[in-house]
Amino acid sequence: VQEAPPQKLSERDRAILDFEQSWWESSTPRDQAVREQFQLTESEYAEILNGLIASEVALLAEPLLVRRLRRLRDRRRQEHIARRTADQEVAR
Repeated sequence: VQEAPPQKLSERDRAILDFEQSWWESSTPRDQAVREQFQLTESEYAEILNGLIASEVALLAEPLLVRRLRRLRDRRRQEHIARRTADQEVAR
């Protein structure tokens, strides 16, 4: 049985993880920095980042960062669900 060769991050994915490590150190607003560095809208970037942090390749490359980003994503999702649930309760 032959094992598949280990997958590697693309240059763009590596750059995104590097950006996530340090974007807050810049005085440039995050959405502007994303546009300048990656030529992406904030929503395009978020979609790519969510896919990236879901990947095992990214987890193996940057375990602490990816776990932190997953926790932040999951917390935002839970807050969004809680707000929607509260809004639905108020509407009743």
